[in-house]
Amino acid sequence: MKMMKILKMTPWVLLVGLVLIQLVPVDRSNPPVEGEIVAPPEVAAIFERACYDCHSHETVYPWYSRVAPVSWLVVKDIREGRDELNFSMWTTYTAKRQAHKMEEIWEKVEEGEMPLWFYLPLHPEARLSEANLEVFHAWTRDMRPAVPPEAGAETTPGRLGG
Repeated sequence: MKMMKILKMTPWVLLVGLVLIQLVPVDRSNPPVEGEIVAPPEVAAIFERACYDCHSHETVYPWYSRVAPVSWLVVKDIREGRDELNFSMWTTYTAKRQAHKMEEIWEKVEEGEMPLWFYLPLHPEARLSEANLEVFHAWTRDMRPAVPPEAGAETTPGRLGG
């Protein structure tokens, strides 16, 4: 009898819990862009479509980023993505760091680690075609920092697609 009472109450307790966790605030702000990466338009389009939601200050938050507990995971992933690589702060990186990041970007894309597998079902536009990969690889391979890496100086700020 006691077990039946518990089983009847469980859905209500879960529902109240789900409603209450919606009240936990989540920061979905986008800080100002400090200096974007400069890339040809076709490469810029790939970055914007497949990378910017997690690796820039120009994140477009989807509807599900407003529903806890999923919102907590989305915000955590974006924070970690920005910490690893942030195209909105690209010009604050030294030339040496930019060159290293370009190598890492291509490695992650080539190995299929980026975009993340769980991001793609809800964002099919982020999927990279073979043509996208060829364009992207050619650019990452040929891109040279504006300042020699040993100088450690900052690059000139610019806009994506510039």
